[in-house]
Amino acid sequence: MGHSREKRPWLAALLALPLPGLGHVYLREWLRAGLWFGLVVTVAWWLVPMSVYVGTELTFESILAASRSVPAEANVAILFITSLSMVDAYMMASRGNREQAIEEGASCPHCGRELDEDLEFCHWCTTELE
Repeated sequence: MGHSREKRPWLAALLALPLPGLGHVYLREWLRAGLWFGLVVTVAWWLVPMSVYVGTELTFESILAASRSVPAEANVAILFITSLSMVDAYMMASRGNREQAIEEGASCPHCGRELDEDLEFCHWCTTELE
């Protein structure tokens, strides 16, 4: 994560929608971004027939025609991977923000009140600190 900037979990999740792994790029989680992108490319390579990729022109109509010929199981698998990538990016951003708040010792990531450095939980709301 960045050294002093809080990341927006919803932005990380939203960036993963058009391309799995893009939310992780925003979080600067390079290996994880590569793994998510590699997973979606591998699944597409295995489940989408080569006839979908072959075309003479790259026009809007040819892209629509190609998308209509993608098998349903490929669409479901890619949607599932995209959803998991979005959830993972959201959770990683949230966890990074909590860890950053704890390291800075400023406030509880749950209730926002000042923390006691000697305790492993917030004495205001009893949230456990990692």
